[in-house]
Amino acid sequence: MTEITDLAGLRREMAENAGQPEGPARNARAERLLAAAESLNVPLAVIEALGHQLSVYNYSSEKDKMFVPFARLLRMWDERPEDFDAYETRSLHWVFKWMSAGMLDQPHIPLASIEKWLGEMEHRYRLAGYSERAVRGAEFSVAAHVGDLARAERAYAAWLAADRDEMADCHACELYGQGLWQVERGRDAEALELWRPVLEGEFSCAHEPHAVLAASLLPLLRLGRLEDARAHHLRGLRLVRPMESMRGAYAEHVEFCALSGNEARGLELLAERPAYFTDTGQPRSRLDFLAVVALLTGRLTELGLGAERVPGPAGRAWTARDLAAHARTEALALAARFDARNGTSYVGDRTRARMDRRPLADRLPLGVRTARPAPAAPPAAPPPAPAAEPSLPALLAEAHRLADTLRPEALDAWAAVGRAASDGELSPADRALVADHEAMSRGPEGAELFERAAGLYAAAGDPGEALAARARGACFRALRGERDTALVRVSGLCEEVLALYAAGTTGVRQTASVLMSRARVLMHRARSGAGAAQEADAAVREVLSLIEGQEVRDARLAARIAESWGMLAELAGAAGDGARAAELLRRAVGEYVRAGLPWCAVEYEVHLAALAEEAGDREGAERALRAALEHGGRYVEPAGQVQLHLRIAELTAARGDVAAAAEHALQAAHWADEAGESGTSGAWARQQLGGYLLRRGRCAEAAEVLESALADLSAGTHGDGAVVQARWWLGDCLAELGEHRAAAEQRLLAADIARHWPEQRDHATLAHLAADALADAGLAAEAGRAYARAGELWRSLGDTRLLVRSLRARAWLALGEDAEAETAGALMAEAVAVCERARRDAAGSPALAELTRELAQTHHQFGDLLAQAGKPDAAPFDRAIALFGSLGAAGLHDRTGTELAAAELAAELGRPAQTTAHARAVLAAYENADDTDDTVRARRAAANRLLRRAE
Repeated sequence: MTEITDLAGLRREMAENAGQPEGPARNARAERLLAAAESLNVPLAVIEALGHQLSVYNYSSEKDKMFVPFARLLRMWDERPEDFDAYETRSLHWVFKWMSAGMLDQPHIPLASIEKWLGEMEHRYRLAGYSERAVRGAEFSVAAHVGDLARAERAYAAWLAADRDEMADCHACELYGQGLWQVERGRDAEALELWRPVLEGEFSCAHEPHAVLAASLLPLLRLGRLEDARAHHLRGLRLVRPMESMRGAYAEHVEFCALSGNEARGLELLAERPAYFTDTGQPRSRLDFLAVVALLTGRLTELGLGAERVPGPAGRAWTARDLAAHARTEALALAARFDARNGTSYVGDRTRARMDRRPLADRLPLGVRTARPAPAAPPAAPPPAPAAEPSLPALLAEAHRLADTLRPEALDAWAAVGRAASDGELSPADRALVADHEAMSRGPEGAELFERAAGLYAAAGDPGEALAARARGACFRALRGERDTALVRVSGLCEEVLALYAAGTTGVRQTASVLMSRARVLMHRARSGAGAAQEADAAVREVLSLIEGQEVRDARLAARIAESWGMLAELAGAAGDGARAAELLRRAVGEYVRAGLPWCAVEYEVHLAALAEEAGDREGAERALRAALEHGGRYVEPAGQVQLHLRIAELTAARGDVAAAAEHALQAAHWADEAGESGTSGAWARQQLGGYLLRRGRCAEAAEVLESALADLSAGTHGDGAVVQARWWLGDCLAELGEHRAAAEQRLLAADIARHWPEQRDHATLAHLAADALADAGLAAEAGRAYARAGELWRSLGDTRLLVRSLRARAWLALGEDAEAETAGALMAEAVAVCERARRDAAGSPALAELTRELAQTHHQFGDLLAQAGKPDAAPFDRAIALFGSLGAAGLHDRTGTELAAAELAAELGRPAQTTAHARAVLAAYENADDTDDTVRARRAAANRLLRRAE
């Protein structure tokens, strides 16, 4: 801190400190500034320093410290009010509200003292001529806090009825408080309607919409508005993270995570704020935080994760179970202190209810990486009572039902039968089914087990099913590379089953199963390049021939028909007949759906989508993929869900439906986490989601998602293009959010990767964008270097337009940096020269008009720069006017804008004739123009104003 010798110096230091992040460091500096103010021997300096100290305490975790400076300020006012100027007088009355709220936050301050303070506040506001609105608002807060609902309703009505004046809280803060009361009274929809102007940006302040976004989370979940809840969490958390004083709002985000299936993210948030466990400056927000910690860790314990390590107060390791107990005990003890002070049980009742809340969503995907915690292995427990287990007949009935309808769960169901029964309890046919499904569950490694199943089928008197089991074994042998052996075996089995079928000793279902196994073996040979396409085609058609004319009521026969059409489609596609392949695939899908087996159609629908894309039918591809999602339902594995959603996202984005694309990318990210692919396909999905959110203008959400993606994106796994694009998008988000230094950092990191690419346009663009961000961040020297780097890249690429813009930007920076007018003028002159050369070279080409416009804009800026440098010159404006004029109607508005700038300059220089000439030129240009055009009306008004000034 520099030495302070006067009030002006003190004010500079206080203004600089006010811009620092909230926290103890800022508070400590305010204390030093107060000491410096006292040494000046100027009463107003001490008053302002006390006000500054009070303000930084209020916006920190040390709110309990603000009572001392306020008491001193109040004493100074009572003794010498003339020492206070108008601003400090208003400020003193303004912070009366902070005191009433601050007293409520401290359970050691008696309720009688708070009530007495309300009376003092009312008296002083009346003397100062202020409305009672702020007083009634403070009274409402006291009544609501202690649970005196009747008084709270009266005060609430009086608060809203009183006139708004300069002591009323800002609109955003008032609406926040009013909405909280609606939530408290069970009116979520009404609260959200009250908060709408704050959420939409109509009203804002230092702590809004931060607090409203946090408070809206549970109402939105309760109302089923899940997309809004997710958006408010991502947007709001980004706002409260740097605000140390907003522990209560931060707790609401943790609570949201606990109640939306995002417990792991809730733990991440606890880890980010270790001081929140122990900071005691504002007991009420500590109570909120502890209650939410108890809720979250209690939820984890309920999920079987009580033994998991979790972040907690410093000094020891914590498990979820231990922290849940600790936080509950601390929260209830703190609530009891408030209740003892208030003489009610209201705070304790609300705290217990909050800690015991039940989840409002099973799992709400957020788009950021949050893996669902896996329950730990439960401790050994006594076996369940036998009565709780399904009976063997029930298990058998369910297994038969699932197998007959080709449900994927049939494998597990028959495994359960096998575990529950001894061989003596099952019929030979059921024992065969147990063995058959066990063999299927093992994949290619279970080929030999089919022989056991075949023996059991034979023993059960079903020779056809025995042959079918052996045929399945042959298929599995083909899958593990024994193609020739498999074909020999299955061919022999086909001869046997056809003989049995001809003799009437087996049915069409068993016969079709064996023939289908041969078709599968031949298809596998055809895929592996071993020929056999014609043989496969014939084998498939033999299956269809067998079943044709049959009354197909068996799901397994229907599946054989559908699979046959699918195989023929694959053969058509391999032969290059995509249209025929698509037709056959649609037929296969239709067979599966009609048979009540839609989940079996998913693979064919994915193939249909690929064929549609190859044919340029993106709408058809999207329809097929959406059908695959619908038909597959819960049977589509998480990894498959990821790919389906990503492809649909890409297709919907291509046709302009970015909202739908974002939803599918969100689902892809969610399923990637479920599949354990957070760092691979999950990172890619988040990168895409961030881009879609940015395109929708939802920059805060996009930034959160992209930051999460970048934690996993890598050049080795995803390609350096994906990393560059994510940083580029993130830089754009941060720039829109006003975080210009961070935006520059992301753009420079992306540029550092792109500089190694053969094509340098992306490198140049990123360098230029980084320079823009550095300039917006007030880092002029760094911005100048970045513009110079970009300019050289634009020069090497032959892009005159952007080279000229980089030179102009450097000129303005040079002018602002110690007013180096000569350097600034030289850079602007270089921009003019570069543009003039390019314009001469472009004579007769389509680029001429664009370069003419760029040169005209450069002359206009040159004129502005010279005027600001104190060296006014009308010549650049005259050149710009002539160049814009040469563009005709396309340059009209630019020309009149420059005419007005020239007129303003002439007026400043005391040249009324030139002012009049330029103003009349504008009016003449718009003589027959559309009166409803906003630009036309504004230009005419400006010209008339300048004419009057000249006269």
